[in-house]
Amino acid sequence: MWFFILMELTVFAIFFIGFAVAERLNPQLFSGGRESLHVWVGLVCTLTLVISSYFVALAVVKVRENNNPAAKKLLLTALLFACVYLGAKLWEYRQLIELGYDLSTNTFYTLYFFTTAFHFMHVLLGMIILAYMALKTGKNVYSQQNCQGFEAGAAYWHMVDLVWILLFFLVYVVH
Repeated sequence: MWFFILMELTVFAIFFIGFAVAERLNPQLFSGGRESLHVWVGLVCTLTLVISSYFVALAVVKVRENNNPAAKKLLLTALLFACVYLGAKLWEYRQLIELGYDLSTNTFYTLYFFTTAFHFMHVLLGMIILAYMALKTGKNVYSQQNCQGFEAGAAYWHMVDLVWILLFFLVYVVH
């Protein structure tokens, strides 16, 4: 899992570098692009993923305490917050598309849609992993002695959260 996470972080780093270089070459285009984004949506997405990661971290603690039922509830809560992220992001995509912005509009929107959609797919994969973990906790599969798989899934989710925090600042905040 750590190798997979490292590979994913490398791909995101390439996106971030491309975004930063393109912005450096055309700051006015990127400034205008940011003005069309909804900063509050980015903030909602950030908060929901951070809160979701908090619940996943608590679930890891519960598994280490051999409390699978509590871990399952915490994972389901994390998934609920992840659903809020999905809803907010889909709403923003729809708003931008209705305004006529898409991948072909300009470099800003190409990079915005590619990078955030790539992250969106990682959130979906992470949600599948969390759901699988919740199913296994419902069957009391994990224990203090057998929690490596659970911790690996949690690490992936935290990577998804970390990447979004960086994306939020790069795309929505930094000018």
